[in-house]
Amino acid sequence: MRLLPDLTDPQYHQLVAPSRLHCWLSRYVQDERDMPFVYLLLQLSSTMLPLAILLFVPALHGPAWWAVAGGYTLLGTLRFKGPFGLMLHCTTHRVLFKKKYAWLNHYIPWVIGPLFGQTPESYFTHHMGMHHPENNLPDDTSSTMFYQRDSWVGFLRYLGDFLVLGVVRLVGYFTHRHKTTLRRRLLRGELVYLGAILALGLVNLPATLVVLVAPLVLARVVMMLGNWAQHAFIAPESPGNCYTNSVTCINTRYNHKCWNDGYHISHHLKPALHWTDHPAHFRQNLAQYASNEAIVFEGIHFLHIFCYLMGRRYDLLARHFVELAHPQRTESEVMALLRTRTQRLPRLAA
Repeated sequence: MRLLPDLTDPQYHQLVAPSRLHCWLSRYVQDERDMPFVYLLLQLSSTMLPLAILLFVPALHGPAWWAVAGGYTLLGTLRFKGPFGLMLHCTTHRVLFKKKYAWLNHYIPWVIGPLFGQTPESYFTHHMGMHHPENNLPDDTSSTMFYQRDSWVGFLRYLGDFLVLGVVRLVGYFTHRHKTTLRRRLLRGELVYLGAILALGLVNLPATLVVLVAPLVLARVVMMLGNWAQHAFIAPESPGNCYTNSVTCINTRYNHKCWNDGYHISHHLKPALHWTDHPAHFRQNLAQYASNEAIVFEGIHFLHIFCYLMGRRYDLLARHFVELAHPQRTESEVMALLRTRTQRLPRLAA
């Protein structure tokens, strides 16, 4: 267990002497605090996009093709996947470019997103049209409530269910809720992506597998792993309470790389809160976190949480647990609390 330390996660600090390039680029964005996204887009556009195109060039073959394919995969997976995925998340909640340049807002989901396995409209429709409104409760088609959340069997059932039926259930959700525009956007993005796979597969199947198919599978596995860890600890008496159905991770390098994504409780409390404001919001609402016995960890992130849960290493989770409510609580008591929050909730009859 740990007492609450000083926060080291990123917050906004205005540049004292911005470069001319920075000043010119900042004219296009709605919020200057999002300029890191612009620089990330420039990096992706000058690396991942050219490499993806190069893999389809007929003149590239043999060892040279495999070298480019390996570089593309490693660069996308190890260097850019996390930052891009959470930039997509942030810009889904708060559009990046000004209304005057609104067409640029399509560049992230329609051009760069597919390189990371993100079908163009699916993330927005799932996340904004269903996940946040339903808040991991029973009508959330990706809810973790009904699974044992420290079990490999539970996770594999959850993952398999999403991979096979995720889109179908989301279409059903939008139909039932009469959200026809979101349903149309979801189907459009899925069908365009599938069409691109079929068309490009006829041109160059190996390149299509590397650029579009493998990233799609990886993206959906990683997103479900992340959602599992973010909503692994649920108080059975208050599953709809954002303080007790989500988790917060502070003081981790992941927050610097992925735009404070560890602050998942405050994100569900205030979905439009800017990513640089989460540390301050957390500090300002400590009393609420404490009174609700919110789960807060320091120095680890969601992948750690997932691995510790799968190994049932509640001792490791307890060592990183930040004690806000009961400073005299023992490690065994913290482990017991965490275990009660990972139990499968029963489905109640309608």
